[in-house]
Amino acid sequence: MAKSLPSQEVLLQLLRYEPETGKLLWKARPISEFPNERTFKSWNTRCANKEAFTATTEGGYMIGAINNNLFYAHRVIFKMVHGTEPPQIDHINGQRPDNREVNLREATDAVNRRNAARFKNNTSGCTGVSWTERDQRWVAKIQNLDGENVILGNFRESEKEKAMQVRKSAEQDFGYHPNHGRG
Repeated sequence: MAKSLPSQEVLLQLLRYEPETGKLLWKARPISEFPNERTFKSWNTRCANKEAFTATTEGGYMIGAINNNLFYAHRVIFKMVHGTEPPQIDHINGQRPDNREVNLREATDAVNRRNAARFKNNTSGCTGVSWTERDQRWVAKIQNLDGENVILGNFRESEKEKAMQVRKSAEQDFGYHPNHGRG
């Protein structure tokens, strides 16, 4: 799906976007786009004014095809609205099917990582806080803008809450989104 999207003009001819719901709908197409009247009528009967990009990837993103090429719905929407194709688009609330305009923003890799959900294998309940068996300590750490890990502190077994507070405070200092680490 790394293929370049059609132009904004073409997308606006093919699709209608509902910013309040985040849905894409197919527009009726003229007969000039079809080899004959039968396929023209068939396509418009089946698809015109119906929701488009309704398939979902394993990762939870909405996808659909234009001219037999698969594209992510959020990328199509962003180009329809803004006319650009940024390298990354962040779903601000972390809900990948939520393609409302207010939930999509252009992002760098670093910005996107600062609005990530907590990993499924996290055992502390707080991103950036982990138990080290060897030292019998909770370690709080965070990534800086260069992607380097910064150790925020080591905490006794009874100080897990303190380690979590230190990490949450550091998230604000390091520019993390308030949604970062959601479950």
